[in-house]
Amino acid sequence: MELRTTFNIEPSPDKITYKDPVLFIGSCFATSMGNQLELGRMPVMINPSGTVYNPASVCNTINTITGKKTYDRSDLVKFDDIWISFDHYTDFSSSDPQKILEKINKTSAEALTFLAHAKFLFITFGTARVFRWKDTGKIVSNCHKIPSIRFTHELLSPDFIANFWADQLDNLKSLFPDLKVVFTISPVRHLKDGAHGNQVSKSVLFLAVEKLLEHTSRPSYFPAYELVMDDLRDYRFYDDDMLHISDMAVDYIWKAFTDCYLDKKTAGLWKEVASISKAVLHRIQTYDKKQIVKFSETILSRIDLITQKNPFVNLEKEREYFTGLLKI
Repeated sequence: MELRTTFNIEPSPDKITYKDPVLFIGSCFATSMGNQLELGRMPVMINPSGTVYNPASVCNTINTITGKKTYDRSDLVKFDDIWISFDHYTDFSSSDPQKILEKINKTSAEALTFLAHAKFLFITFGTARVFRWKDTGKIVSNCHKIPSIRFTHELLSPDFIANFWADQLDNLKSLFPDLKVVFTISPVRHLKDGAHGNQVSKSVLFLAVEKLLEHTSRPSYFPAYELVMDDLRDYRFYDDDMLHISDMAVDYIWKAFTDCYLDKKTAGLWKEVASISKAVLHRIQTYDKKQIVKFSETILSRIDLITQKNPFVNLEKEREYFTGLLKI
């Protein structure tokens, strides 16, 4: 008896290799998938402006990068002695406005250089609901814990999203003709507007993406949302907050992702490299120096073997870590 609703995902004809930079922009699900590529030391950049949830803010992030926008003091807002940017996540906040501006502009410039060489751009929409700063009417990427009375709240329409994203796809196609754009809908639920409100929001995103898939640039879609809601469909695959997905669910989606976008050779190399990256996080359970030395020498031998066969894989930080253990 089959107790799951499984479905096939057509493998992508375009594959990701260790020579193909990949950019992820969007909700925390984009971060989860990007982190998996990073674990395998593949060339990846994740949310250069920090986590963004709604389609308008994701689009604005790309416009900032491709338009080479330089932020100055007028683009910041001071609240409770902290300078913030409504286009960026809280990581870009600071009591020193010059510090935040330098970080924003440096990261944006790096993102443009990365995007110019990227093969894939994965876009993850989390919610169709947006907040506007009352003072200007600007849609914000993050409210920075400012009281909600300072914002208006609205639900974007499918047509509104599809229209400005069609322009964005035109822009990306003209700037980066070979870039592959892939849309995903985050399986993370946004329940601040209630269970029904979350479903309405996700439905808007699905309708908008469906329109965008008809665009002449031929973007594609990866069914992350469906893998959780239709395939896994169980609370054991959620984190303690019952909103975000668990590590087990991330691993399951990652397996589907690799089957779709990585060939067997790349997937095999990722597995080898990821095991080395995870070994750095391994908590040493013994004080026996001989065991620590033996473990470190084994890992260093594996690093040598991997890098000799694949000189494009950078494991210098891992090498440095285990070399340091030999000196304890």
